[in-house]
Amino acid sequence: MTNKELANLIFPNITKTVEDYEKMYPTRDLKEGAVVTRYAPSPTGFVHIGNLLQAVMARKVATQTEGVFFLRIEDTDQERLVENGITNIIRDLNNFNITFDEGMLNETDEKGNYGPYIQSKRKEIYQTFAKELIEKGLAYPCFYTKEELEEIREVQEASKERIGCYGKYAKYRDLPNEMIAEKIENGESYIIRLKSPGNFDKKVIINDLIRGKIEIPENDLDIVIIKKDGLPTYHFAHLVDDHLMKTTHVIRGDEWVSSLPIHVQLFEVFGFKAPKYAHLSPLMKMDGDKKRKISKRKDPEAAVNFYHEVGIPEEAVLLYLMTVANSNFEAWLDANPNGSIDDFNFDFKKVSASGALFDLEKMRNISKNFISRLKAIDVYDRTLTYAKEFDTEFASILEKYKEYSISIFNIEREQKKPRKDYATFKDVKGEVWYMYDEYFTGELNYEYGKINEKEEIQKILSTYFNKYYDVNDDKDTWFNKIKELSSELGYCPDMKEYKVNPDAYKGNVADISTVIRVAVTTKSQTPDLYEILRLLGVDRIKNRISKI
Repeated sequence: MTNKELANLIFPNITKTVEDYEKMYPTRDLKEGAVVTRYAPSPTGFVHIGNLLQAVMARKVATQTEGVFFLRIEDTDQERLVENGITNIIRDLNNFNITFDEGMLNETDEKGNYGPYIQSKRKEIYQTFAKELIEKGLAYPCFYTKEELEEIREVQEASKERIGCYGKYAKYRDLPNEMIAEKIENGESYIIRLKSPGNFDKKVIINDLIRGKIEIPENDLDIVIIKKDGLPTYHFAHLVDDHLMKTTHVIRGDEWVSSLPIHVQLFEVFGFKAPKYAHLSPLMKMDGDKKRKISKRKDPEAAVNFYHEVGIPEEAVLLYLMTVANSNFEAWLDANPNGSIDDFNFDFKKVSASGALFDLEKMRNISKNFISRLKAIDVYDRTLTYAKEFDTEFASILEKYKEYSISIFNIEREQKKPRKDYATFKDVKGEVWYMYDEYFTGELNYEYGKINEKEEIQKILSTYFNKYYDVNDDKDTWFNKIKELSSELGYCPDMKEYKVNPDAYKGNVADISTVIRVAVTTKSQTPDLYEILRLLGVDRIKNRISKI
C-alpha cells in the first residue's frame, strides 16, 4: 500500500490539496514592513490582564506599520469551552476599545477574507495539511491507548528520560502501511503524529524579538498533530492558520518558548517561512517578600473586567500597560501628557525580557492624571454610565441634577494643574456625596480640627453667614471677608504673621476656613471652598449649619 493510498483511507472525504488552499489564501496586498499579527484566545473563561497586554502590543505594532490585526478563536480543545466564551472575550476587549481589522464579531459572525476565524470550522483545512504529510511519509497514525501512554511515561520518569514519543517509544512510526490499514479497518482508535526529522543532539537557533538569540535542542518528538476527534493540536493549528492567514509576527507568553523547536520544525517540514516570534514574560506580583505570577485564582485584578467594575477608564489601563510594554513609554508620556498611544512608536527592543512587576497603584495614579484632564461633561457622562451599571441610586441623582453635577466636577478642573481627586469612577461618589442633600442627612461625622468647641464653632458660623457672606461676591472679595471675620473673632488673618507670633491669636484664617468647610461638607479637605459655597447656595448652606 502506498502512502497516498493510506492517506486516502484515513481522510477519504478530503479532496482539496494544500496547493488549493494556498490559492484561496493569497499573499496580502500590504506595504513592505507591514505587520500582520493576531490575538488568538481560547474561549475558556475571562480575558487575563496578561492577555490584554499581548493584545495591546499586537494591535499597536500592526497599526503603526499599516498592517493587519485579527481575532482568531482557538477552540480545538472542545472540553474546556464555556458558554458564550467568544462573546465574553469580545465584550472584555471592547471595554478597552480593542478593535480588529478581521476576525470574529460574535459567536457566529466574522469579517475578513482569511477565515474561518474560528478553528473548529477549519477542520477540513487541517486534515488536508495532515493528509499531505502522510502522503509524503512525514506523518503516521499512532494506536497507543491512554493506558499504554501512561505506562511509557512512568518508565521514562523512572529512568529519568525525556517524556514523549520518540526513538524506541515511537512504536508505530515505521509500521508497514498494510498493518496500519488493517488496524484502521478493524476500527482501532488512533491519532496522527508528525514523523519528526529532528535530532535532539543538534541545536536550533531562533532570534526572538524580545529575548534575542535563543539556542535550543531540535525537536525529535513525534508530536500529535491531529487528535482522535479529527481536530488539530495547538502546534499544528498554529502552523496551518498562521501560514494561511499570512501572520508575520506572533506575540505570546513565554510558556511557549519550549515549543519553538516544534513550531519551527513544522514550518520547515512544509517549506513555509515561519513568522517572527516575540515571547513575553508573565506579569508578576509581590506576595509578601516574594514575587509570583499574577493569578486568575488569587488576584481579582487578573481579570480585565475587574477594571470595568471598579471604574478605571480603559484609556488609563492601556496607558499603564504600555508602560509595561515599552520601557521608554513612561518618559514619553511625561513629555506628552496629552498624547495618545497612537502617537507613540512601539519597539520590541524596549520590551523587558524579564517579568514586569504589576503595580495597581501606579495604574491608579495614571488614571488620576487621565481623569483630571477630562472635561467636566466627560466626567459626568462617564460617571453616569458607570453608576447606571453599578450604583443606580447615584445614577438617578446625577440625572436629576445634571448641570449642578457638571459644575461640581468642574471645580479646580480647567486650570494648569487640575485637581486629581478621582482614580476611578467608583471613587467619584465618595468624593462628592456631600454636595447632594440626598446624602447629607442623618448622623454626620464632622472632621473638625483645631477649633472643636461647639459654642465657638456656632459663633464663627453665625457671624460669617449673618454678617459677611454674600453669594454674589467674587473670589477675592470672599477671601478678604474671611480675613475680616478672622480679625473680628481674634484669629490671625495673615499666615506669615501667625507663624511669627502664634501665641497672640486664638488661631489663624485657615482654622476659620476649616470650620466653614467642615460645617457645610463634614470634611476638612475638599476642593475650592469658594466654589463649593457658590454651588451650594444660601438656602442649602443655612439648612446645613442648622444641624451643628
